[in-house]
Amino acid sequence: MSRKIRYNAKARTDLNRLYDFLLDRDAATAERALDAIVECVMGLAQYPNTGRKIEQDGQLFRELVIPFGRAGYLALYQVSPAGDVNILAIRHQREDDYR
Repeated sequence: MSRKIRYNAKARTDLNRLYDFLLDRDAATAERALDAIVECVMGLAQYPNTGRKIEQDGQLFRELVIPFGRAGYLALYQVSPAGDVNILAIRHQREDDYR
């Protein structure tokens, strides 16, 4: 069963921020990073429980590790009762936390 993937406004802002950061340095790397993030996130349509569990304030979240280069990225998401995947935030692994 394939589920819907939804990026909230915060996650879309994060994608733009991460892309712009790399674009200032190397356009090809920025494109590859964005492709890697989108490809890994799309895998959640088939396997939504792939990410590690994070429980906070009584809510269950999941975090997907997205390999890229020496560090990679992390995507914070929730799976809705209907099974759809809601991407809440995306960050580089070397960033302190989700902004």
